[in-house]
This record gives sequence, C-alpha cells and structure tokens, in this order.
Amino acid sequence: MFFVICFALLQGCISGGSYAPVTDRNQRPKITSGFHTVKPGETLYSIAAHYGWDYRALASANNIQPPYTIYPQQRIVFEQSKIKSVVKKKEPKAIKQTTVANKSKTTNVKKTPRKVKTKKVSSVANLRWQWPVSGKVVSQFATKGKVNKGIDIEAKLGQPVSSAAEGKVIYAGSSPLGYGKLIIIEHNSKYLSTYGHIKSLAVKEGDRVKMGQKIAELGSNGSAKAVLHFEIRHKNKGKPVNPLKYLPK
Repeated sequence: MFFVICFALLQGCISGGSYAPVTDRNQRPKITSGFHTVKPGETLYSIAAHYGWDYRALASANNIQPPYTIYPQQRIVFEQSKIKSVVKKKEPKAIKQTTVANKSKTTNVKKTPRKVKTKKVSSVANLRWQWPVSGKVVSQFATKGKVNKGIDIEAKLGQPVSSAAEGKVIYAGSSPLGYGKLIIIEHNSKYLSTYGHIKSLAVKEGDRVKMGQKIAELGSNGSAKAVLHFEIRHKNKGKPVNPLKYLPK
C-alpha cells in the first residue's frame, strides 16, 4: 500500500503514529514523455516521486499490479495518454503530537536472542512504535554477509500480529517472494512497515489501523517454526532500516 510500494520492498528493489500531510511547494513538475530504466534498489514509489507522479497512476500507465514489484532494467514509461483514472482517497485529518527526540547513542545489538514485549512504546522519526508480536529475535537486520532487510521474530503459530504504528494498509495479500501472506502499512510520508509469514489476514487494503491493532495471525516460515518477518522501510528511497533502532528497547 515495502513505499513506493516496496514489495519492491521485500525484494529490495522486498514499511507509526499520526502525521499531518504537507504540500511540497518545490515538488518536481510531472514528466509526461520518455521513460526511465530501473536501477538496482529503486522502487516504484521512488521513481514516481522523482518524476512528479502519483505511484498508482504510474503503475496504471505501465500495467504494474499490486504489490507493485519492479525489476532492474525494466522500462517505466511516462506517457500521459496511458494513464487510467486514479482516485486519490482523502486522508483523515491527523492529530498533532509532540515527539521527544531519541538522543541515545546507537549501540551494537547483541546476537543472542532476546524476549520482546508489545506493551512498551517508543517515539522515533515522528512516529510512535511498538513491537508487532511478542517473541524473540532469531535473525537480525544485516546489510552485509547474509543480508536480512528486517528482523525475524519467533513466536507461536496463530499468535496475533499487531500494527507496529498507526497507518493505512496499502497491501494485504499473497507474497510472490516466499513470505506467505504479506501486509504492508504506510505510516506517513516517509515510512512503511511490512509483515511476512502471515497465516490469516484481519485487515484489507485501504483500512486505517491504530498502533497495537490486530492485523493478522502468525504463520510459519516453511519450517516447523512460526516466525514473523518484519521490516521498516523509508518510503521514498525504498531503503530498509534497522527496526531495532525504531522499536522500544
């Protein structure tokens, strides 16, 4: 609904609190001719933002279906005549909130699994975050070696999965990348979160969800273990960030 949708996200091409929409007066004028060749790491969201497009209109012009996966060397055309009508839903008015900056220094995360609780809340990046499921982190975020664009939390099969922050469900369906069912939530103009290895969905695309609201039940990762794959992504850049820097300690 990756944030850009980043299922391009899960691919890496696979993303809390309320926010006030801001109009960018310096927004680029829309490009209506030519094409763009997708580079590694780019997402439909980032390309749309760069060329002044609504990502849904750009997806429509290029016959790209949700979850809007794109691939390196793919051509994205900007022909206005190919655009289908895309109705942009009006976002509900957000409540202004004061956020306390996180001044704590970043520390190295221990490799040993640790228990996490869902009741604690942190305020990072102008959003309030909580753990999506209670369990232990069995695989941590890594950009080198064995790359992991999120974290994996081991819990119980069928355990409720909650939205890590308030937002809007922009994708809820099957993942083509081996993550079972997948949910993507757009939190504000900058961040998305993704939830993989889902057994059953409790929300649908377009739903507004609150922090801590049940969105699904946990499934397995193809083995005997029930593991939630959780990512936080920067929407416009499509860049995965370490969830442990956003979730409460």
